[in-house]
Amino acid sequence: MLLTGAEIASEVLIEQGVTDIFGYPGGAVLTLYDAVYKSKFPHILTRHEQGAVHAADGYARITGKVGVCFATSGPGATNLITGIATAYMDSIPLVCITGQVGTSLIGKDSFQEADMSGITTPITKHNYLVKRVEDLPRVLKEAFFIASTGRPGPVVIDVAKDVFAAELEYEYPESVELKGYTGLFLGDSDEIEAASQAMQMARKPIIFVGGGVVLADMADEIRSFVKKTGIPVVSSLMGMGVMPSKEDCYLGMVGMHGTYTANMAVMQSDLLIGIGVRFDDRVTGIVEQFAPKAKKIHFDVDAAEINKNVVVDYRVCGDIRRTLPIFCKKVLRIKQDWRSHLLPWRAYLEKMKERYPLTYEAKDGELLAQHVIEMVSDYAKDDAIIVTDVGQHQMWTAQFYNFRHSRSFLTSGGLGTMGYGLPAALGAKLAQPHRQVILFTGDGSLMMNCQELATAADNNIDVKIILLNNGVLGMVSQWQRMFYGERYSQSQFKTKLDFIKLADAMGISGIRVTTEDELDTAIHRMFATEGAVLMEVVVPPKENVLPMVAAGKPLNEMVLGAEE
Repeated sequence: MLLTGAEIASEVLIEQGVTDIFGYPGGAVLTLYDAVYKSKFPHILTRHEQGAVHAADGYARITGKVGVCFATSGPGATNLITGIATAYMDSIPLVCITGQVGTSLIGKDSFQEADMSGITTPITKHNYLVKRVEDLPRVLKEAFFIASTGRPGPVVIDVAKDVFAAELEYEYPESVELKGYTGLFLGDSDEIEAASQAMQMARKPIIFVGGGVVLADMADEIRSFVKKTGIPVVSSLMGMGVMPSKEDCYLGMVGMHGTYTANMAVMQSDLLIGIGVRFDDRVTGIVEQFAPKAKKIHFDVDAAEINKNVVVDYRVCGDIRRTLPIFCKKVLRIKQDWRSHLLPWRAYLEKMKERYPLTYEAKDGELLAQHVIEMVSDYAKDDAIIVTDVGQHQMWTAQFYNFRHSRSFLTSGGLGTMGYGLPAALGAKLAQPHRQVILFTGDGSLMMNCQELATAADNNIDVKIILLNNGVLGMVSQWQRMFYGERYSQSQFKTKLDFIKLADAMGISGIRVTTEDELDTAIHRMFATEGAVLMEVVVPPKENVLPMVAAGKPLNEMVLGAEE
């Protein structure tokens, strides 16, 4: 079958089961867009390329499938960079197809030329520059394979403009053959055995779950193992939802804004079992003083992660879909009655949870973000998808939302990308239209990609946007308040924007809430309204996210807040 390069791309996307593409056209990809038009392939036109890549990211996080986005050459392609780096830091599978100038113009500083291979090398799992149509079917198939296997990640395919127009007798590649990469990471039996034997002496074990557990869809395995053993669990930001928030064994998020109990449990544990985690600096505090009494086990599919930040005693390198079930079976054979064995440890931590709960204290007339998040959590459906931007609202959501399921929390963890939330929420809703999608954002974050409100209106995408508006860059001003003598350098906005008018201008409904008395009715109205709704809640500018471990401090030196 004789097809153009653009038609081949469309055919491969169909073969790969792609259901939605996010993108923005331009000169170098017009032939590709013509093929999309002819094939009637579902495509969401965002209002900015950064919106397209974040939307593809949201689609990928909620489905586990590869997200796909298109952009043209030069500025179109470089507008994807923040989104590609966001996906790379959180190991999200993406295929980004960018147009490049014609092959004869590459390397000549041509109009709208940018070296995407060079630019994206540090932030992609792999990238390609395609200059021959004969290579295109193989490259496309390889890209999906690389993006979705092993440790997932983004792959960029930069295609010269004339390749899209060139013709080829098309045949879908039957298999992928890559030198040195099979996509299989089975794990070493001896490593699993050694890790399981480490449990023999454990009296105060802690399981530490991260985003790798979510990506591998191993939450059920963890929950079952915890139910049988009673081993307490803490999570990273990316591991939220692996354990239900209100499960007895779950101690909460660990790290800078983690719970007191989670942090103290890690510091006092004698065995820390890290599963799909990076031991990020926001988790560890001072690395040298992190979990000082514990032997450490690290399960990860990527060998480069093991001993990168925290030196561990036992490594289990391999796909946790294989290694974790074997480990769990071995541990259960070691001791028949783990729950009784760990009763003193559990009882100690339970008392700590009761004594140091997450809390907040509102003053008269103040409507706090934490309270809003709790109320929305009570009203939301059990399987709602929660999305955040980055900042104070992100941490409060992690602390106060009642998460019930894995793959229900989308946030930019590694890169901390403000502006991520709105387009990611759109991608998630398109991927799973039957589920509620709720975005918690701040006034700083929303403005970074507010143009995507129009994308929601264009495509009638039903997302509920809760804007916690404190009129400042909340987390920045918190640090300035706590560590810079209240010198609020460039963190306070002078112009008080009318977000309701902004929503109206973008074609969606808006609701403003300024008092506690209005909140209940407003939440009801928001959920009862069809289509996208922006609910702006005016919150005080000087509320802090607490508890907190200051940068450069160990986990057991926490600022607790009102109850301290």
